[in-house]
Amino acid sequence: MKQKRQIGVLFILITAAAIVWAWNFRDKRVVTADASPTLQDDPIIQVPNPHIRMEQIERARNAEYKGSGRNPFSPAAAPAPAARTPKPDKKPEFVGPQLPPPPPPLPPLTLPPNVKFYGFGGFTGTARRAFFTDGEEVYMVGEGDVFLKRFRITRIGNANLEFEEISTSRVGTAPLEEQSAAPGSPQ
Repeated sequence: MKQKRQIGVLFILITAAAIVWAWNFRDKRVVTADASPTLQDDPIIQVPNPHIRMEQIERARNAEYKGSGRNPFSPAAAPAPAARTPKPDKKPEFVGPQLPPPPPPLPPLTLPPNVKFYGFGGFTGTARRAFFTDGEEVYMVGEGDVFLKRFRITRIGNANLEFEEISTSRVGTAPLEEQSAAPGSPQ
């Protein structure tokens, strides 16, 4: 019984191969060189007048570049265009409600007047620590720590300290203040 099945499958595969082979060679057309005379009737380039236009070339050569003043290789924005001043004989007419003038800019952010940044330190491979004094106590604060529950230390440099006020996100700097001796140390 097993051999009859194998012969049946073989017969089906041979029949399928014969159908594919017949379908592949069915109705193939032979193309000859003189079969299509319409290919040579089409023009190669469809240009009405292919002469060189010298007047357009000369106009392009004589054109002057008038730049906006922006450096195309710089990521900085282009300078603002010069504001036009209204002529004195015309009074500007304002339509609609007038907006109040913008508030004055806030003063630069500083540490409280009694707090002084007098030094920094740290071991190799550890974060720097800044030293502050308020006249009586000495505070050691690292980068990213909160100082006086109000300021976050963002960067401790060699000559200054950058910090951010937590409530307003304003950024400020404090210079390194030289002292003869730190408070609380023997003189």
